[in-house]
Amino acid sequence: MRDLEQIFDAIKDVSKRISEEIKYTDLGYTSHENATGDTQLKLDVLSDEIITEKFKELECVKALVSEEKDEELCINEEASLIVAYDPLDGSSLVDVNFAVGSIFAIYENELKPENLIAAAYSVYGPRLELVIADKKCTLPKLYRLNRSGEFAFIKELSLKEKGKLNATGATQSGWSKTHQEFVRELFMQGYRLRYSGAMVADLHQILLKGGGLFSYPDTTDHPNGKLRVLFEVLPFAFIYENAGGATSNGKNKTLFDIQIQKTHQSTPCFFGSKFELNLLHEFYGKA
Repeated sequence: MRDLEQIFDAIKDVSKRISEEIKYTDLGYTSHENATGDTQLKLDVLSDEIITEKFKELECVKALVSEEKDEELCINEEASLIVAYDPLDGSSLVDVNFAVGSIFAIYENELKPENLIAAAYSVYGPRLELVIADKKCTLPKLYRLNRSGEFAFIKELSLKEKGKLNATGATQSGWSKTHQEFVRELFMQGYRLRYSGAMVADLHQILLKGGGLFSYPDTTDHPNGKLRVLFEVLPFAFIYENAGGATSNGKNKTLFDIQIQKTHQSTPCFFGSKFELNLLHEFYGKA
């Protein structure tokens, strides 16, 4: 699909630009909050502006939905593709030089899970990497920026039946007893803790290492979870399930069973290899 290729090219372009801005731009906070109450970093706002400016050039883009925008931004009513994105996931970790990233979801006609036709994310770390998946792909594809300033294809990505890594988020004092017992079981089985606080970096590590579990459960202070469905959760669910993994919110068999009720809706979420997700359902099913 030519329209998707235009969008992927745009993602490559903005990823290179954001990567450069991360190296040199002011890391301070603005005086504004985004739609979910988080104080915006100057880098968040700048990254959002870079993406908005680029996608406004594409006739195939109907609208933009962003973590940093209160409402959907209409671009071209005659077009069919809606791009939902988190311009800079993990931005609060830039000041300590951790890897962060951008997440993109491409929906056709309407913001529904079943209308998600492609997803991508970029990782700004020691190397600039990009992972892309669409319905034509058998597996997600990994690209890496080379010395010529081009994204070179590296390999296809797939998850093993069982992994070794455990990236579990949220404040532990707010975990349910069920989640505490589930995480304890993972450690008893020899899983290694790998959690940076940047969703992109942690999910990227699990995907490239071949398996494991990323979780951000419901907690006493965030009973509906903290990660946003349209531009964080579903694009990674698309990538993980295309890579042979599994996803859940702790109740459903897949994150694609979630019903969208509002743009900035959040959810508990679990991503990983099939073994870990089956174990999750054993513990959460009892609850």
